[in-house]
Amino acid sequence: MDREKFIKAKRIVIKLGTNVLRGDDGHVSLPRVFSFIEDISNLVHKGKEVILITSGAVGLGKKRLGLESTEGTALKQACAAIGQCKLMSIYESGFDTYGLVAAQILLTEDDFSIRTRYLSLRTTLNKLLELGVVPVINQNDTVSTIEISPRYADMQVCFSDNDKLSALVASELDADLLVILSDIDGLFDKNPKTNPDAKLIREVPEVTEEIYALGTDASEGGRGGMRTKLKAAQLVTRFGGKVLIANGKVPYIIKKIFNGEDYGTMFLPQNGGLSDKKRWIGYATNILGKIMVNNGAKKALIKETKSLLPIGVVKIINEFNKGDVVSIVDENNNEFARGIVNYNSEACEKLIGSHSDNIIDILGFKNYDAIITRDNITIL
Repeated sequence: MDREKFIKAKRIVIKLGTNVLRGDDGHVSLPRVFSFIEDISNLVHKGKEVILITSGAVGLGKKRLGLESTEGTALKQACAAIGQCKLMSIYESGFDTYGLVAAQILLTEDDFSIRTRYLSLRTTLNKLLELGVVPVINQNDTVSTIEISPRYADMQVCFSDNDKLSALVASELDADLLVILSDIDGLFDKNPKTNPDAKLIREVPEVTEEIYALGTDASEGGRGGMRTKLKAAQLVTRFGGKVLIANGKVPYIIKKIFNGEDYGTMFLPQNGGLSDKKRWIGYATNILGKIMVNNGAKKALIKETKSLLPIGVVKIINEFNKGDVVSIVDENNNEFARGIVNYNSEACEKLIGSHSDNIIDILGFKNYDAIITRDNITIL
């Protein structure tokens, strides 16, 4: 895709990773951060809507306390509380210099997973953008309890890093472009840290299994890595958005990107984007329960976009309530879809392998013919 066409965007989400915010000494690199603020301010003054996703709170808190590590959840949460104050003060004073107002928004998994909160968040963010404000968003590590409670041991959380968070925000707001700035130039055909001959991939038409296999784990100090960035790119491009992964340590990289200079890897949008509800079902919810289905049901869901009927169910995994979003897996336990259930796990257990005509005889009541109706299923 032509670079000028690719960067043409009205609503832009920019994600800054921990390692692009810090200098080599571990402290926040104020010159680099203020260059980001300057470039973003120029975009806003040109009529763009920019949402900033920032990492760095835990790292800044760790440095402020003079710690060598943040091992242990309580310590990490304490560092996040300390570092977030420092982080936001930098953004607030920086944007104020350019006549802009910054708004702090700290998010947990439930802000996406609970539908009413998800919709409320979208309303608030849209209003902030309408007012010309720059939303500054971070994961609320200080209060998130997902990784503390044993109840969530088997849960698939909707996000656990700011790469996925940035993709969810971009999806929720129908952003035209997500820019992820990391400490690497983009996606390479092999690991550039161990292969000097690795070549940068300039354009990715679709995030396939082969593309995902090129991803690497997180660098020191961060929680993401190229694999989480590729998952973020897959999500955003699926709803029709564009993604650019570039090196945030290049001086004035944001300015250069929007001047049309050839930096980073472009991920192209896919046709036939998902509706907002389908996006929420597929990607923005915490998943605890699972429904295992036979091959016939899997084929009917994927190929024929049918509803999930009791006769196709072979196993219920974990407890869930009516109205929860659950994972739909095949008999090899491979997840291929998600959906909103019409019955709780106890009722679903009783209905395994039954015909829909027999639901009222088995349960004594009948809400729907289907365990999950097709309008409430997202194929992954």
